[in-house]
Amino acid sequence: MKTSRSWWMGTRDYLITPATSRQRAHVKRTPRWILLFVSLAAIFLVSAYYLYQPRTTVSAAPCSVFDQGGCTTTYDGDRVVPAKVFTDEETSAHVVIREILNTPPPLSRSPKVAFMFLTPSSLPFEMLWERFFQGHEDKFTVYIHSSRDKPIHSSRYFVGREIRSEKVEWGRISMVDAERRLLAHALLDPDNHQFVLLSESCVPLRTFNYVYHHLMFTNVSYIDSYVDPGPHGSGRYSNRMMPEVRYSDFRKGAQWFSMKRQHAIIVMADSLYYKKFKLYCRPNMDGKNCYSDEHYLQTFFTMIDPEGIAKWSVTHVDWSEGKWHPRSYRASDITYELLKNLTTIDEAIHVTSEGKQKVTTWRPCFWNGVKRPCYLFARKFNPDTLDKLLYHFSNYTTN
Repeated sequence: MKTSRSWWMGTRDYLITPATSRQRAHVKRTPRWILLFVSLAAIFLVSAYYLYQPRTTVSAAPCSVFDQGGCTTTYDGDRVVPAKVFTDEETSAHVVIREILNTPPPLSRSPKVAFMFLTPSSLPFEMLWERFFQGHEDKFTVYIHSSRDKPIHSSRYFVGREIRSEKVEWGRISMVDAERRLLAHALLDPDNHQFVLLSESCVPLRTFNYVYHHLMFTNVSYIDSYVDPGPHGSGRYSNRMMPEVRYSDFRKGAQWFSMKRQHAIIVMADSLYYKKFKLYCRPNMDGKNCYSDEHYLQTFFTMIDPEGIAKWSVTHVDWSEGKWHPRSYRASDITYELLKNLTTIDEAIHVTSEGKQKVTTWRPCFWNGVKRPCYLFARKFNPDTLDKLLYHFSNYTTN
């Protein structure tokens, strides 16, 4: 923080001589009422300044890559909040991250969206996705991470698109490893500019052209991230993550993301923060159940590029039942009205986990500064919904 320099000049710098009686005769005395008025005005102005000066509060955004020399000191009223000082490892990591963020993606005549499917086995909605992809073969690629069984395909767009896969355990770091494995394979194609993570229960809510335009012509990644002070949010934090990850940095969110190329490369380059979550965000860690797929990327990108993420996911999921898992849609649930309603939601909902004191927040969804419906995809749909989804597809995806 810059400080101003003040110079003091003593009386020895001036030659002061007493005034003569002739000189004093020409000096007019200032009326006392003017002196009193000026004094009262000065007292009023000083008092007003101290009473009504704006108070600087702590920013909700944590330290980012673009803070020079770590983080600048912030203030909360008269309380000074200590600045974070980066370790040598953090400084090195942030140099790499900054260079990646400042490097534009490679030029491409046909930039593509990589659709990355994380599934235990076969994909039940391949025929629905085929209808979605048809006619746009030069604008997308498909990658499949099948953690349990080799998929049996019903669509030509999915044949031969499996990558080398490993076993994935729910809630374990192996889930994040699978996400990173998909990103690594998709990054091998320089034409891939956007990277969408989907599950076997995901379905498209919009036409391909709408999705492509929505993702390609914005400069943010859609990574869900919010503060949940409850036991299933910040309550999962471990002090063992210090000093790189502080309690105030810790975030929660859905794992299903859409990510721009620079961010995907940063995920591949990161080992420092990934290691913290691998070691200290896992089930039964210090008596807590921490799930890295709900916290790693959400916290990481809030720390390194908070303005570069939208803080909501483009994949809708319904948590209104208040259970451990979101609502699953069955064939009997599928109507045109339901599907059309999902395409019109323009506020993302986050609910904290503080028992009876749960707080629900609504975040308006914006696309390049214009309020717009939030979701391009939705989950969780059971396989028996396929026929009804195919029947309604051309109607509910109308832009």
